[in-house]
Amino acid sequence: MAWFTDRHFFLLAVAVYGLSSAYSVFLWRKGFRTDDRTNYLLLLAAFVLHTVAMFKRGFSINQCPVTNLYEATTFMAWTIVAAYLVIGLLPRLRFLGAFASHVVFAMGVFALMPALDPPRGPHPNFANGLASLHAALILLAYGGFGLSAVAALMYLSQEHDLKFHKLRAIFSLLPPIQRLERVMNSLLVVSVILLTMGLAIGPELLKEKYGVYFKSDPLLDYSAVIWVFYLALLVARAWFGQGGRRFAWSTVGSFAFLLLTFWGFLLLSHIHQP
Repeated sequence: MAWFTDRHFFLLAVAVYGLSSAYSVFLWRKGFRTDDRTNYLLLLAAFVLHTVAMFKRGFSINQCPVTNLYEATTFMAWTIVAAYLVIGLLPRLRFLGAFASHVVFAMGVFALMPALDPPRGPHPNFANGLASLHAALILLAYGGFGLSAVAALMYLSQEHDLKFHKLRAIFSLLPPIQRLERVMNSLLVVSVILLTMGLAIGPELLKEKYGVYFKSDPLLDYSAVIWVFYLALLVARAWFGQGGRRFAWSTVGSFAFLLLTFWGFLLLSHIHQP
């Protein structure tokens, strides 16, 4: 099995994510009247393969595998699935997988592009695990934002069916929209906390490497803007009552913006290039 690299395991994981995505279409067509245990097991199997791929990559580079676009994308997708598998233990929230599978499958196909994982030179020395913790916390936060967006899509689907009096809103096994809104909010709160912790480590890393606590960098500035934006979103909901449909669309749009822009700022960053 030595020839079976981390990318082979990840390719298998993406294939199973694809099966889950296809099965999710069946659930949609049936109006979510079928129990979602099959989809949960598919995502669990893909998650195991995905985890093996990440561990093999991490051991091969002696670091948390977040050093290029391929690794950052796979880590973010892994976070979304890991969070879903925990939340999906509650049967009424298990249908998040029918929405998450499409997002994760698309991210997996994107990550497999060869240009995102260029050949490496000699392995760098990563004796300081603080940098790995910094990167892991931030990408865990981004993954949490992604799962919150998945819950928002689920909310919008339910809200649409109720608004137009569709029967599948009555007979489906989806959770009520009030619970989905609480899930959205809780995931955003946890993700903002993780992002805050990750950003708080940044000045110490800059001090170790550059002798200063602050240094302008595209990805650092971008992460700070993302933190401010999501914090403002939570404040708007808590203090100004900006909930419901508007909150759901804001959550979806925010993560879509993050997905479309993160990779560009990572490539522009001089500090975060291996």
